[in-house]
Amino acid sequence: MKLLLLCIACHCMSLVSSLAFTPGKATAAGPMPAHLIDPAQRDDHYGQPRNVAQYLVDLHDCNGVFDFCGGMKFQLVLTDKLRDYLVKVASGSKNQPVIFDDNTFRMSKIPSYSQNAFADNIQLFHGREIRQVPAAAGNMNMVLQLSLANGDDPEGWTNEEVGGYDGWGHDVGRQWRTGEMLEKEGFTDFRGQFGMDSYALHHRFYLHFDKSNQMWLSAEDGCEGTPDRPVMSRLSNLFGLGN
Repeated sequence: MKLLLLCIACHCMSLVSSLAFTPGKATAAGPMPAHLIDPAQRDDHYGQPRNVAQYLVDLHDCNGVFDFCGGMKFQLVLTDKLRDYLVKVASGSKNQPVIFDDNTFRMSKIPSYSQNAFADNIQLFHGREIRQVPAAAGNMNMVLQLSLANGDDPEGWTNEEVGGYDGWGHDVGRQWRTGEMLEKEGFTDFRGQFGMDSYALHHRFYLHFDKSNQMWLSAEDGCEGTPDRPVMSRLSNLFGLGN
């Protein structure tokens, strides 16, 4: 019942069905619910210890938008495999994704950090920034996709992406992949999901807090973003007009 009510409140599709991204069906109906963007309401809603897996699922199901790099709006999209995995984690007590503290403001500060393609779906995630996606929420045609690492995810990183990963470097010198390239490497429905002109760059991601308890989703190269807040919400916080 709680999930059903959340779905209605967020104007989401059914939480029971598969929610893979489909161009034309992912436009946001309005601002995200407060518990997805306000730290205090988030912590109250998801409890202690925090159910981070459910938080990520809810962001996906509500077509959540992240504000990256000071104004670049990316819709968060989980692959079917990762969403299914996180739903199972959310109902248990093990393998919850980690949100690091504000001292871990770069991936390289994670104690076990190493420059490789490793991800465990707990501390580190495989993902892609995808451009030229019609109807992506945020109105900038951009998607940030997270996939299931080490789990035979048909939408996850291809063998070529794993073998050639160098996400600690600047993206200017990295290999961007066209839809045709990704489909040849094994992601056979990439353009069917994201559009004929879509292309992507793969990254590792992790989660961390800042000193104001806001959560950041951060790529290995340092580009990062938080759940997007409406302009009026930001102004209210700035001038102390919030509740």
